[in-house]
Amino acid sequence: MATTYPDVIPMIAYEDGPAAMDWLSSAFGFTERTRMLGKDGRLSHGEMQAGDGVVMLATPTPDYQAPRHHRDTCEPAKRWSAVPYIVDGVLVYVDDVDAHFAQAKRRGASIITEVEADRYGKRYRAEDLEGHRWMFMERAPG
Repeated sequence: MATTYPDVIPMIAYEDGPAAMDWLSSAFGFTERTRMLGKDGRLSHGEMQAGDGVVMLATPTPDYQAPRHHRDTCEPAKRWSAVPYIVDGVLVYVDDVDAHFAQAKRRGASIITEVEADRYGKRYRAEDLEGHRWMFMERAPG
């Protein structure tokens, strides 16, 4: 059976790829598809299923700094991250944004904005364990 892939796939680097995969599953409800570790235990390639979408992730080098770590040492990065928006992040549609928000919050996601609604649907914004930004959105009815 061939593995199918959507037309667009975010590729995100993590300092600790295996821990990120575990956390993304626990907090955001993603399902692990593939986990390839190097001899040193570093994640060389990982895939997480998110609804109909796929997110690929890896730890590209021991020198990589995740956004949260980078903000600690870089004033411009700290300033551009002060906004409540998704800067270099990923939008994921979910069926029940309230339940998703509750799970993410319970599992330690850094909440950027609480659940809010407008004519486009309900959404919230969060950072994962390494500071990557995500927006989860429930489509508006109709």
